[in-house]
Amino acid sequence: MNTVDTIERPVAPAAARRRGAGFALMAASSASNQIGAALGASAFGAIGPIGVVAVRQIVTALVLVPVVRPRLRGLRADQWRPILALAVVLGVMNLCLYAAIERIGLGLAVTLEFLGPLTVAVASSRRVMDIAGAVLAGIGVVILTDPGPTTDVVGIALGLLAATAWGLYILLNRTLGLRLPGLQGTAVTSLVAVAVWIPIAVVWFSFHVPTAAAVVLALACGMLSSIVPYVADLLALRRVPAHIFGTFTSINPIWAALAGWLLLRQPLDVHEWAGIGLIVISNGVVSSAQLRRRRG
Repeated sequence: MNTVDTIERPVAPAAARRRGAGFALMAASSASNQIGAALGASAFGAIGPIGVVAVRQIVTALVLVPVVRPRLRGLRADQWRPILALAVVLGVMNLCLYAAIERIGLGLAVTLEFLGPLTVAVASSRRVMDIAGAVLAGIGVVILTDPGPTTDVVGIALGLLAATAWGLYILLNRTLGLRLPGLQGTAVTSLVAVAVWIPIAVVWFSFHVPTAAAVVLALACGMLSSIVPYVADLLALRRVPAHIFGTFTSINPIWAALAGWLLLRQPLDVHEWAGIGLIVISNGVVSSAQLRRRRG
């Protein structure tokens, strides 16, 4: 068994409840993240991706640290390593994704970023059904987002860096959740991250004076795209294996598309509905296969 997927297996009813809670947490994380990302992108014109990411990191620490009150004393080296690594990965992931969206557009940026969790999903399982589900989800993302061609090499590189960081985020967050109780790991990570981003924010905002509207949008982005997903992902990765988490992240573009359809009255084309259908089917395949193995 892959060490990434190794967790204590409870009796069947308890396992089913834990797995159900895990899927609910992943869905909530995805929806919150997409709404927050849309709000954050609206502030690009005033403060840019760096300003949005800086505010996100600061808001996360301001909320989590007083609530969780993490204990720094007594942390072991094997706990500090994923904390420090995750703090770096979070900044890289968010900054590269937003910078990629600015350069190559949302569709291509999201498609490239999904390569990270897709790789985790495939690499973390040797079962044919899991791999097939992950690949099917990838095809669904491409169909749904309909990425166009681009010659922006920098934008593509940023998207691939975001993908790498997202894959590492999944693995590190799971490791952290197994080594520290509650939300201690997430809170300490936010504290480390804010220590890095405060100096960056001071320099950046001295040259890019934010408007009140941009600050409000960035604050909302911090709550919805940082605090809610970080906490939900940590709790979810205690309940589901990494390869299922990786495949389930394919629902992110669905939330974005449905939000545009329901809230912005942007109709979905046939190919977009087809992409949504493939993603739903792929997640159903992986989830049902996992449930059968648990019952067996």
